[in-house]
Amino acid sequence: MQKSIRLSTMTTSAPALFWPVVRTFAAGMLVAVCAHLTVPLLFTPVPFTLQPMAVLIVGLLLPRKEAFAALVLYLVEGAVGLPVFTPGIGGLAQLFGPTGGYLIAFPAIAVLASSIFRAGNRTFMNGILAAGIANVVLLAAGATWFGILTHASLSVVAHATILPFLPGDAVKVCIAAGIASSWTKVRTRLHQS
Repeated sequence: MQKSIRLSTMTTSAPALFWPVVRTFAAGMLVAVCAHLTVPLLFTPVPFTLQPMAVLIVGLLLPRKEAFAALVLYLVEGAVGLPVFTPGIGGLAQLFGPTGGYLIAFPAIAVLASSIFRAGNRTFMNGILAAGIANVVLLAAGATWFGILTHASLSVVAHATILPFLPGDAVKVCIAAGIASSWTKVRTRLHQS
């Protein structure tokens, strides 16, 4: 009797873990692919990349724990030398380089976006709010790290890490919010049918 209960518990928990694990790995892969969609900028060591948009999408689509796990796994993969970061020096050196503040903030940013998006209706406007706030915090983390690393003035830091990226980030926030709100509508329709 006890063996059958234990076996029953094991068989029901395995499928329950399968999809969260798949989503976590897929989310990390999305961020890695988007990290390689990059345009170097001549005036700053921080490139324009789709990586932050992927982090926002992960945060909006996944529950907090899965989003956090996906981005921690992503950082570990990059730290051990797998080619998941934006092309550059790679490994731990990239985590402690000029873009390290952005990278290290990714797990917290994903959790922040997930928390805000799930606190209200998962609409496009709520997605904009969640992704927008998370993106502002991401820019602040990147700028702070860059400032500490380079000892540059606030003006230099702002021009290297924030100002050039604002127009593109506004578009990324809108795309992430659109994807998340659209996916929410699709899931709702599927559950209703």
